[in-house]
Amino acid sequence: MSKTLAEKILSRKSGTEAKAGDIVIAGVDLAFVQDTTGPLTVRQFREAGFKTLANPQRTVLFLDHAAPSPNSALSNDHLLLREFAEETGSIISDVGGGVCHQIVAESYARPGDVIVGSDSHTVTAGALGAFATGMGSSDVAVAMALGKTWFRVPETFKIEISGAFPEGVYAKDLILYLIGQIGADGATYKSLEFGGDTAAEMPVADRLTIANMAVEAGAKVGLFASDELTREYLTARGRGKDYQPLTADADAIYEKVIPINASSLEPMVAQPHTVDNVVPVRELKGKKVPQVMIGTCTNGRLEDLAIAAGILKNKKAHPKTRLIVGPASRRVMLEAMAAGYLQVLVEAGAVILPPGCGPCLGLHQGVLGDGEACLSTANRNFEGRMGNPKAFIFLASAATAAATALTGEITDPREVL
Repeated sequence: MSKTLAEKILSRKSGTEAKAGDIVIAGVDLAFVQDTTGPLTVRQFREAGFKTLANPQRTVLFLDHAAPSPNSALSNDHLLLREFAEETGSIISDVGGGVCHQIVAESYARPGDVIVGSDSHTVTAGALGAFATGMGSSDVAVAMALGKTWFRVPETFKIEISGAFPEGVYAKDLILYLIGQIGADGATYKSLEFGGDTAAEMPVADRLTIANMAVEAGAKVGLFASDELTREYLTARGRGKDYQPLTADADAIYEKVIPINASSLEPMVAQPHTVDNVVPVRELKGKKVPQVMIGTCTNGRLEDLAIAAGILKNKKAHPKTRLIVGPASRRVMLEAMAAGYLQVLVEAGAVILPPGCGPCLGLHQGVLGDGEACLSTANRNFEGRMGNPKAFIFLASAATAAATALTGEITDPREVL
C-alpha cells in the first residue's frame, strides 16, 4: 500500500503495514529527557522497578533548560541526572552543550528513526525525516527501559509549499502563518508533512524551525523527506553514514492538503498569549519592546545569528531595548564566533548567553518585569512563559527580532534591510 512518511516510518519500526488509525508497537531509536522533565522520568523509571536501559548509548540526558543552574533545587536535579547516567551508562549532555533539540539534530537524529523525548519540541528532528515526538515522563521512562513504545498512527496533512520567499521573509514567518491559518488545535495528533518544490530546496536549518513548531498546531510530528540536503547536513557533521533517502509514496493518501505560496508571505508575528494569534508585523508597527530575545531551539542556529548580525552590523540596539542572544549549541556558538557574528552582536549591545534554553521558559536569564513585552524568536508565548504572568511575549523571526532591537519597537525587517 502507498504510505505517507509517518506511515512508512512506523511500518518499518513496527514490522507491520501500518496505516493511519492503526495502533502499533514500534522500536525506539533514541530516547531523551531534559533537566525539567528528566528528574520525574528517572523517578518513574525507578518506581516501575526498571534497572537497566534497552540502549544506554541511545539514551541521552540533557542539562539545558536551567543551565547553568540558578538555584539549589535545580542543581540537585542535575545531580540526580548525572548520577543516573553514571549508574546506567547513558549519555549526559552537560551544562553549556546546548539545547536538547539542536544537539539531537546535530549529533543523534537519523532519517527513519523513531525518537521520543520528554519535551514537546522533540518534533524538531522531523526535519531530518525522523518520526520524533514528545511524550510524558512515564512513557519515556518505559521507552528507555524497553526500547519500544506504542503509537496510534496519525493521519497526515500535507503542507504543499511553492514559490520563493521574498526578501525579509523566512521559514519562521511561514510556520507562524500556517499556525495562524489552522489554529493551535488545527492539527491535533496529525502528522504535518511538508512538501512541494520550495520544501525540497529548503535548507535543513529552515526545516528545523518549521518542524520545531509543528506541535504548536497540535501535531504529533512534523516531517520533511530525507533528501540530498539532508545528506549534506549529516555529512558536514561527520554523520554521512547515518543518511538514507526517505520520501512518502507519490500516491500516498492525505487527510488534507494545504497549499502555501511562499512568495505571497510577509513577515509575521504571534501576539500574546497564543501562538495562533498571528498578524503581519506591519500591523504592530510602533509597539514598544523593552526586550528582544534571539535564540532558542527554534531560531538559535548559525543561520539565525548570521541574519541578525547582517541587520545589526555597525549599528547599535535601541538604548531602551535589551538584546539577549542565546546560541542553540556549543557548536553554533563556536561557528558564530569564528564567523564574527557574535562580535557584531556584542558591539551592537547584545548580551550573549551560554548555549541553552535561557529565558525561553522563564527560569532565569531574561525574566520580564510586570507589564514588559519581549519579542522573541522562541516557539511559545503563553501567559507566564518567560517567568512573569504580567508580561507579554511576541514571536517572530530572527530578522524581525533584530530589526526590532534596532528601533526599539516592533519593526518589519524589510524597513532596515
